[in-house]
Amino acid sequence: MTRFTLDRHMEPRAINTATHANLPAMITQLRALVEIESPSDDPAAVNRANDFVASLAMGFGGRVKRHRQAEFGDVLELRFGPLRSKRKPLLLLGHLDTVWPVGTLNTMPWREQDGRLCGPGVLDMKAGVVMALTALRLLRASGLHLPVTLLLNSDEEVGSPVSRPITERLALQSSAVFVLEPAQGLAYKTARKGVGQYDLRVTGVAAHSGVDFERGHSAIREMARLIEVISDLTDLGRGRTVNCGVVRGGTRSNVIAAEAFAEVDVRIAKANDAARVEKLFRSLKVTDPGCRLQISGGMNRPPMERTPGTVALFRKARKLAAEIGFILDEASTGGGSDGNFTSALGVPTLDGMGAVGDGAHAAHESILIDHLVPRTALLAAMIAEATRSSS
Repeated sequence: MTRFTLDRHMEPRAINTATHANLPAMITQLRALVEIESPSDDPAAVNRANDFVASLAMGFGGRVKRHRQAEFGDVLELRFGPLRSKRKPLLLLGHLDTVWPVGTLNTMPWREQDGRLCGPGVLDMKAGVVMALTALRLLRASGLHLPVTLLLNSDEEVGSPVSRPITERLALQSSAVFVLEPAQGLAYKTARKGVGQYDLRVTGVAAHSGVDFERGHSAIREMARLIEVISDLTDLGRGRTVNCGVVRGGTRSNVIAAEAFAEVDVRIAKANDAARVEKLFRSLKVTDPGCRLQISGGMNRPPMERTPGTVALFRKARKLAAEIGFILDEASTGGGSDGNFTSALGVPTLDGMGAVGDGAHAAHESILIDHLVPRTALLAAMIAEATRSSS
């Protein structure tokens, strides 16, 4: 590990230089982490990734706490800095679970080509984890001992059912939250849409469509009517979309359908839209008295709105990026992250602070090597700045 001394006026450039010297180690660690496959639905696999990351953190003073889980891998909480501090800690937020099943490496192996590092989970978001560890290790080597919590969840890709309470509790104890999800292009994310899913099931009465048509009550016909109703809730001007992405029903063309199912994705940009969406779905009714409707699901993540606290964090990041030598933009996205939870609590949250790349959840998932050093240096500079100014 390269040691360096932070100078008040040269700090970002000094961090960038030190980060560049540690790039080979970053790539080695990232490869090792990517090759520990860790799908959300395999607790043992996720815990192997936990073990690896915990060992790296303990190597430079990290204190490990594992929130044990049964259905998912453990939630990994890593603490850095003094045991007791008058300052609120900074929360770095990420996850170690991926969408890729064990065995994906057989067809999608780790590789380095055309200026990219490729492999399952490399962008979403194992590079962000290695970036955070590197940034914290550099700051410790510089002599800074700052209160920082690194929380790595095990279930983010499936909606964070067990980690959400832990995330929210730690966020409320923190001065700010930096989310290690991938960048939006080259930009940090200052807003995300809230996410929900509703599942609709209509039960009707089956009948022969030629012999006993009048006795049938079509679940498919009722579902079609319901889809028209819920689709009208879309308001692009408000950033609200309702998409019925999956529909199933019926058995044969000559049988009036006794069942129909629909899976509906909802995205909202404004927190006050959540109640409106919920009210509409819970008030849905079938028009055919021979059919019944069941509704499950709801809003999973509140929106991350562009709050003054988040804007202040971004402006500081843009200034530090310029000192390092690159231009940083901001962006919003329709996808959700665990940062949605922390922002909704009123804690300043900046997202997209991980790697720059392409193909999250896709076979061409990769990160751009050229952006790894400056983005890690910016993360380190932001950690140093945020923890200094917290109280």
